[in-house]
Amino acid sequence: MSDDHRAQDWNRREFVSWLTAAGTAGLLGSGPEVAAAEPPPETTRLRMVQIPGICIAPVYVAEELLRAEGFTELQYVKRDVVAQLYKSLAAGEADVNMAYIAPWIIQIDRGEPVVVLGGVHVGCYELFGTDRVRAIRDLRGKRVAIPALGSPHHVFLASLLAHVGVDPSKDIEWATHPPAEAMRLLGEGKVDAYLGFPPDPQEMRARKIGHVVMSSAVDRPWAQYFCCFVAGNSEFVRKHPVATKRAMRAILKRPASAHSSRSGPRAPS
Repeated sequence: MSDDHRAQDWNRREFVSWLTAAGTAGLLGSGPEVAAAEPPPETTRLRMVQIPGICIAPVYVAEELLRAEGFTELQYVKRDVVAQLYKSLAAGEADVNMAYIAPWIIQIDRGEPVVVLGGVHVGCYELFGTDRVRAIRDLRGKRVAIPALGSPHHVFLASLLAHVGVDPSKDIEWATHPPAEAMRLLGEGKVDAYLGFPPDPQEMRARKIGHVVMSSAVDRPWAQYFCCFVAGNSEFVRKHPVATKRAMRAILKRPASAHSSRSGPRAPS
């Protein structure tokens, strides 16, 4: 790489870092007095999806901060699985929510009314494999367990595979199983890999099932990107820009969630 190219790359990185810092400072403000000085939210009602699992815990633990931002009516729309979260937001049944980024991108690409607002945390997923799998590229020709085709697990793992030159549509035998069954099958060697989401990785470590091939909390380049983002229904964001900003600020100010896991040494991909 030439010196000019390095300098250009560094300047881009500096610019993006500066822009992110400036945007975050403007969004979060410097204290309670900032929120008090702003216009009140255009609506005091905020609807969010509630699903099993801990990924969107920041939405729940931010409840008091949301009330401090002027939302007096917080409604949680209960859904059974994460796929319903994405559909509910696009359908206007919820106003703002957070979840893994890839399905948001797919929805936007399809023209659905979703606006991505900002990243919240990293480190959702860990890929566990048998002794036959030491790196991501070793999954070529292997049987890989996921909860469902099109699920966040599937989309993220497909991007991992494509990044190292493995075609996820041709080179992988996908096996759809609920998490508990997928972990059992991995332990029995009937599948070669499973992309786990907390608390699955912690359980697999405790039961000594497989080994960590990739952790999105620590392995580059995946650890350098947010995995879960806040998104809003396009109509809500358009009609309620102040409410959207206040909701986003409350979620970003929430106490840090503690779902990320730590891993031991891994083979390079």
